[in-house]
Amino acid sequence: MTQKNSNHPGPELPPLPEISSKRQLTGWLAGLVSLLAIGLSVFQVYTAGFGTLTAMFQRSIHVALILSLAFIIHPPAAGPRAKKNRLLLGLDLVLVVLALGTAVYIIVNFDQLVERQGDWLTSDYVFAGIATLLVLEATRRTIGLVMTLIAVFFLAYAYCGPWLPEFMSHRGYSVTRILSQLYLTTEGIYGLPTGVAATFVFIFILFGAFLEKTGGGNFFIDLAYALTGRMRGGPAKTAVLASGFMGSVSGSAIANTVTTGSFTIPMMKKIGYKPHVAGAIEAAASTGGQLMPPIMGAGAFLMAEFTNTSYLHIIKVAAIPAIMYYFSVIMFVHFEACKEGFEGQAASQLPAVRETVKNGFHFLLPIAILVGFLLANFSPMMAGFIAVVTTYLASCLRRASRLSFRQLLGALELGARNAIVVSVACACAGIIVGMVGLTGIGLKFSSLVVSLSGGIKLLAIMLIGLASLVLGMGLPVTASYIVLVILAGPALTDMGVPLVAAHMIVFWYSQDANVTPPVALASFAAAGIAGASPMECGFASWKIAKGLYIIPILMAYRPLLLNGPPLEVANTIACGFLGLWAFTAFLEGYLFNFTRLAERAALGLACLLLFWPAWPANLAGAVLLAAVIFTNRKPGWAAAG
Repeated sequence: MTQKNSNHPGPELPPLPEISSKRQLTGWLAGLVSLLAIGLSVFQVYTAGFGTLTAMFQRSIHVALILSLAFIIHPPAAGPRAKKNRLLLGLDLVLVVLALGTAVYIIVNFDQLVERQGDWLTSDYVFAGIATLLVLEATRRTIGLVMTLIAVFFLAYAYCGPWLPEFMSHRGYSVTRILSQLYLTTEGIYGLPTGVAATFVFIFILFGAFLEKTGGGNFFIDLAYALTGRMRGGPAKTAVLASGFMGSVSGSAIANTVTTGSFTIPMMKKIGYKPHVAGAIEAAASTGGQLMPPIMGAGAFLMAEFTNTSYLHIIKVAAIPAIMYYFSVIMFVHFEACKEGFEGQAASQLPAVRETVKNGFHFLLPIAILVGFLLANFSPMMAGFIAVVTTYLASCLRRASRLSFRQLLGALELGARNAIVVSVACACAGIIVGMVGLTGIGLKFSSLVVSLSGGIKLLAIMLIGLASLVLGMGLPVTASYIVLVILAGPALTDMGVPLVAAHMIVFWYSQDANVTPPVALASFAAAGIAGASPMECGFASWKIAKGLYIIPILMAYRPLLLNGPPLEVANTIACGFLGLWAFTAFLEGYLFNFTRLAERAALGLACLLLFWPAWPANLAGAVLLAAVIFTNRKPGWAAAG
């Protein structure tokens, strides 16, 4: 049940977007999916709260249940015939049995597998082959052919090493060696990416599902609308703020786009925003949700593991860059509203802040408790467990948000369904990571990046950004981050970029496929709601999301991630905000009024000087910006805000 504020003019939250074609399940088949999904969620909640199993047990059970759900829900081909074909369904049920068998084999034979390390039996290789093929097929169905082919490429690379050109060659590995690496160790399918998906990521996806089912999502949208609706361009600012609220707990750009966009995009269009601009604002704002603590995208949990850093530290250093990103989006929105003369809405058309908070304050409790447990140095898994439990308990405080037993089971099922794509991506990424570790291609790729960039950090970052854009055309952002950070991350650290900063740069750039044509998934989702051209919406969101490209460069050259002396950090933050303000005004051609050519050129120079890693340049940039403000400002300009 979703909470519905009587003053809220928008629709209730829609279901999350479908990544690919899905079967319409009824009868016993729907019951089987519910049983598997609820069983998976209960297993994950129990292990989150009362202790995980050994790595192989935890990860193999998680993967087996995720693969089973994927094979039932996603048919092998698109189209109504494939969804209803009984023969294909029968074959898929065989795949489900095989998927469950891969976990059972490890659990039953675990002691013997430990004893015969390196002296594997034929049955070990058979189940390894089955597990590998199942992961590849599930990836093809849920994510697409691109990631599947990338994984196959790395498998072929591991086998064909001796016959490759010299700069790519290696000793080569047998099929049995490859299979044992993938299935019988924690360096393949059951490696670190799957480990994170089977612990931290799932519990936070479940947290988001509970918020959605109890009405927490509507509360955050109502609150944003109440706070910003009266401002100039109010619905657009609502979109930014609501996406920040929702994104900080959902961690999914596309889901964020459709949930908040179903309400904010029609409102933006109503006050005069062009359809493609309205969609672009929502897509750019929603993309920032994966960057906003306390719950960032799944890649943030992986980053904590890869860098051997606490998740608390990750969210501490990520907070200011994320706020800077949203500041830049808000500035784009504000300047656009001023240019077009859009006014705010009347108070009578808006939900009251006091009433909104009164009706939904209990949804703030789980967020506060989550942050409190993280600050108290509890593991993210335990903090997530507490957040899920407190969300359910908090929902019981109000009749409108209280879940019946049936709805509680629905929330558990929704959490498992929402985790399928991320977990399958992580299992497939485990194949890639395993082959990278086995062959050493990561070091070669890193050396290639260093060589092509000539040791220049900016050029290396641009190459990584280009690579992330290409990968993002076919991979989810989590998978794109994993591949890039394994292959290109070491190149940045070799150039002197701190480890966490290098990972954060790659993590930020892995988000760019959401808003960058030719494949801009969040923009395309927003275009569908706005009734706009997908490519027009994509290019507009690419412009609005420019902070996504600039802020990582600041991370490389300046202590934006709190990794420097306090005065230098403070100067970096202040100059960063001023520079982004000048940059958005430069692109929009508007500050307090339309800018003249000389003013616009001065704004461009000012933002460059403010970003430059030297305080004399920063001072010059601030003076230049002040001069433009003086010449552009007119009496009464404050009323425009």
